[in-house]
Amino acid sequence: MRTERFSSRRPSGKIRELIDKIQHDLVGSLKPVSLYQLNSFERKQIHRFFDNKADYVTKTYRQGEDYELRVYPVGNLKRYAEEKAEEAIKTGKKVVMPHMSSYERFIVHETLKSNEAVKSASFGEGEDRHIEIEPEIFGRGLRRIIRKIKLF
Repeated sequence: MRTERFSSRRPSGKIRELIDKIQHDLVGSLKPVSLYQLNSFERKQIHRFFDNKADYVTKTYRQGEDYELRVYPVGNLKRYAEEKAEEAIKTGKKVVMPHMSSYERFIVHETLKSNEAVKSASFGEGEDRHIEIEPEIFGRGLRRIIRKIKLF
């Protein structure tokens, strides 16, 4: 009975092939992989596999009677955001990123909020919403000091 329990937790052949394909598709990609027409057990197996990986996040979205499972390449997004921030710092100019979903923009903003040399903001509406990264002239630290001085 113990071996049955262990084997039921391992992805089946179909799911294993699907996981391998997802990993292959996400190498170097910034866009999530969307999966449709999976039953709840298959979605759970994919969630379980990718939720233990630091570079991936899975989310399920309900669309009427159907479900869409997305696997986001969070590690790639973070690296891309850091590269674009460095580009903005080196050039001293604003860098415009491609349009992204709200979750992808959240990841970029969270990644860049600890970098005091740049500021990021979202612009646009709907599908055209994107992030613009600008270098901070004096940095956020100087702004905080100025605010504190004004308080006294």
